[in-house]
Amino acid sequence: MTKKVRFGIGVGPRSGPDRLADLVDLLEDTGIDSLWFSETVYGPTVDPTVGMAFALARTARLKVGTSVAILPGRHPVLVAEQLASLAALAPKRVLPVFGLQAATPAERELFPVSGRRGDVFDESLRLLRAVLHDDDVDFDGEFFTVHGARVGLRPTRPLDVWVGGRVRAAFRRVGRYGDGWLGSFVTPAEAATAVATIHAEADAAGRTIDDDHFGLTLLLAENGVPDDLATAVTRQRPGVDPAELVAGGWADLHRLIDGYLDAGLSKFVVLPADGRAVDRFVDRFAAELLPRQN
Repeated sequence: MTKKVRFGIGVGPRSGPDRLADLVDLLEDTGIDSLWFSETVYGPTVDPTVGMAFALARTARLKVGTSVAILPGRHPVLVAEQLASLAALAPKRVLPVFGLQAATPAERELFPVSGRRGDVFDESLRLLRAVLHDDDVDFDGEFFTVHGARVGLRPTRPLDVWVGGRVRAAFRRVGRYGDGWLGSFVTPAEAATAVATIHAEADAAGRTIDDDHFGLTLLLAENGVPDDLATAVTRQRPGVDPAELVAGGWADLHRLIDGYLDAGLSKFVVLPADGRAVDRFVDRFAAELLPRQN
């Protein structure tokens, strides 16, 4: 089966609510596949769940997702209720992706957990998926206990829940509890290793992950990677050339996408490095990337 190659636009950490309505309308009118909201509490960005609801209410076709929202530190049943409500209002257009912890250290205290964060994440995913799949869920775990839990608007087709991360523990988590993977700041070679590892972990757990459920968030600096961004990327990935992680222009973006496609990825969230997806960027995005969809 041919993988569906799709490209969406991410709302950057400097993008506030003032132009969001215009952006949503433009993406819908232009035929862009999806819009993605990051979880940045101490910035001007809109909360991901609020942003998804706003965008879905203004559109009939545009899909929306989180890239990524933090699950540990929230009760999974309440998260399931929010997702199910969104999916009932906009079927097949809600794309949740969850991560382990906030990218900004100062925000991590806002998502407290009662045990080892990785263990809480695993159990949270198990309970979240159970409530999205079934009614009257009884769950007695180490961190969560519920009896007869349900969401009132559970979608007929359960939502796919994707997981972020770029370390072995994240790949194990995707294989055991996720429906897909959305990575970031990995090279094409590392992405290929991630895909293989996730498939192996899923197989060991008696599960399968669809071949076209592998994606990546990509930063695009249209006029070359500035020094401050290169320094920030190097802090995240010491010893890796930033040019293999961030696109320094549209031609460079195509080069990286070619590598990721060869690695087995087919879904891409492109984030403008300056954090602002405005009219000119959307027009260029459509001209460059819509022809690459199938």
